[in-house]
Amino acid sequence: MNPNVTTYIESLDQWQDELSQLRKTILSCNLKEEYKWMRPCYTIDGKNIVLIHEFKDYCAISFFKGALLKDHKSILVKPTENSQAGRQIRFTSLEEINKIKTSLKNYIFEAIAIENLGLKVAYKTISEYEIPEELLEIFEEDIEFKKAFNALTPGRQKGYLLHFTKPKQSKTRLARIKKNRQRIFDGFGLTDCTCGLSKRKPNCDGSHKQLLKM
Repeated sequence: MNPNVTTYIESLDQWQDELSQLRKTILSCNLKEEYKWMRPCYTIDGKNIVLIHEFKDYCAISFFKGALLKDHKSILVKPTENSQAGRQIRFTSLEEINKIKTSLKNYIFEAIAIENLGLKVAYKTISEYEIPEELLEIFEEDIEFKKAFNALTPGRQKGYLLHFTKPKQSKTRLARIKKNRQRIFDGFGLTDCTCGLSKRKPNCDGSHKQLLKM
C-alpha cells in the first residue's frame, strides 16, 4: 500500500469507507498502487488502469480506457459529456460497492487485459470537431490568431472548440473566443495554469487566488 494513498483517504471528510473498499478490491487484482494527480492511481507495468476519487455527491472508480470495456452490467458512465476514453462507475454507499464486488473485479481484469493487448481508443481528430462560424470569421480576419490556434496541441485545440461551440447564442460564443484570445496567443490551453503557482501543472488548481489576497 502506498502511504500517500493512505494519507489521502484518511484526510477525507466523507467516502472513507467506500474508497477503502475500492482500494482493497483493486489491490486484490494485483495492480500497483501509486499516487498521481493527487489521487490514488493503479497501474500495471507503469501503465495506468484505474483511478479512485471522491466527489461531493458520490465516489468513483475511473477506467482510463473505459470506452473499450464491454460493460455487461451497463454501469459505466462518461465523466463528462465529451469524454472519449474514460468511464466511471459511481457509488453513493458501501453497500453498492459490496453488491457488485465480483463484477467490479471482472471490469478491472478486463481493463488489464485491454492494456496488455495494447488496444487504443480511437479518438476523434480535430477535423471531426465543429468549428463555430464566429471563430472561422476571426481566422479570416486575423491570420496570426489562426496560426496561434493551430500551433496549440490537439488536446488544447479540442478543449477550446468544445468550449466555444457549447453556447447556443452567437454573442456568447464570440465573447468566449475574445476572452481566451490572449491565452491562445500565449500558447495556453483552456485550463492551463498561467500564474505559475499551480501544483498540478499544466492544469490550474486555483492557486492564483492567492495573488488576489496580496
